[in-house]
Amino acid sequence: MPSAFQQSVIDEFRANAGKVGGPFAGSDLLLLTTTGARTGQPHTTPLGHVRDGDRLLVVGSNLGAPHHPDWYHNLLAHPTVQVELGEEEFPTVAVPAEGPRRDELFARVVAEAPGYAEYQAATDRTLPVVVLELPDPQTPALEVTSLADKLTEVHTWLRGQLAQVHAETEAHFAARAAHRGAGAPPPPGLGLQIRQRCLAFCQALEFHHTSEDGHMFPAMEGYHPHLRHVFDRLREEHRTIAAVQSALAELLAGVAIAEPDRFRGELSRMTEQLTAHLDYEEAEILPLLAGVPWPPRP
Repeated sequence: MPSAFQQSVIDEFRANAGKVGGPFAGSDLLLLTTTGARTGQPHTTPLGHVRDGDRLLVVGSNLGAPHHPDWYHNLLAHPTVQVELGEEEFPTVAVPAEGPRRDELFARVVAEAPGYAEYQAATDRTLPVVVLELPDPQTPALEVTSLADKLTEVHTWLRGQLAQVHAETEAHFAARAAHRGAGAPPPPGLGLQIRQRCLAFCQALEFHHTSEDGHMFPAMEGYHPHLRHVFDRLREEHRTIAAVQSALAELLAGVAIAEPDRFRGELSRMTEQLTAHLDYEEAEILPLLAGVPWPPRP
């Protein structure tokens, strides 16, 4: 639960399209909603931010306290967050910057908000800089009017996230090979960016398949009993994919992915199996959902 003061800031932010008075008058604020690492419940926190091109930068300063703020621990456990910025609200994947890139972005923040340098000087810990990507204005939003559209939207997001993780992983291995070729030690493990994106993907995939197994498939079977073999196959594929997902989740449990080669192998398995599964599901199920309105009518 936010403190009474934080709640008053949240309420004022939402009532005035992001404008807040008092000590925050004129400040660039956003509301960050994370999922509790232990509770699984949503937690909203007002945070200052610095805009850097197509991304927002937030710093886990905790006013220079010796420990990271709770919202930072939450986003390490659940990387998908909700951002409120003025009248705009959108989901994104929160990615802490690392190494030289973190230092570069922190300098960018301090140039605009010098107080963060004072917070850094007050503590021995390195203040994390978290990157929140803004929605791409060039990407047109899919018009969702049916359950078929909604399923396509979810599948498109899953495919896109998986492709991005795969591309970033292959780029990492190319960098490792280049280091070896130059006689230099390869970079250790895999970075937080790959971890955060893959964890967000895995959590979304688990939620999606659980929802299908528990709600959508049973309802559809009632209307289409002759397609029971299709739903049986889809459920079996869910179980097969869940085994790969569990292997990935085990590798993502720590902040650093310590077994890059094993991760790469499991990711390739996921790509192969999920791509085939989504293709089959769309071929068999989308035509049945084209006439079902979304959002559901009361």
